[in-house]
Amino acid sequence: MPLNFSLGYGLVFCAGAFPLRLPWWAVFGTLVGTDIGLNVLYYNEPPLADYHLVNYLGFGVLYLLGRLFSRRASVLKHIAGSLLGAILFYLITNTGAWLENPAYSKSIAEWFRALTTGTNGWPETWTFFRNTLLSSGLFAGLISAALQASESKEPETEEETEPDPAPETAPEEAK
Repeated sequence: MPLNFSLGYGLVFCAGAFPLRLPWWAVFGTLVGTDIGLNVLYYNEPPLADYHLVNYLGFGVLYLLGRLFSRRASVLKHIAGSLLGAILFYLITNTGAWLENPAYSKSIAEWFRALTTGTNGWPETWTFFRNTLLSSGLFAGLISAALQASESKEPETEEETEPDPAPETAPEEAK
């Protein structure tokens, strides 16, 4: 898979839009669990690093943005919202990298470099951004469509028929 092509962006956004179907604690628990598992088992690194906090901040913004969208919003609106979230996530995480990484001097020009080309030895950061946008839109659209399609339809109410009127009683004869 390309770098930064992840189910996570769309999943977190949709957790905000569909909080009863995708509880935040399960989604964020999955993110933290996979980060720990990958770091320990695959990368042979400590379970969590400082940059994870910036990532979780970005995911938190994605979740909160998803909360602004109704679960009944169109799939296209969910895709658009997740794309906006991907932009915010990218700005947050790359700004965090710019602040933390000593390879960047703390100037506007270097911040722009952090957002476009990045540091030597890594792919250009705009490719991460492209993959973030593509995967966020794709997975938010798929998740939103699946959740909307699986929602039980409310039963249509039958037209109420008026009850038969009570039989009229004959007026009592006057005595």
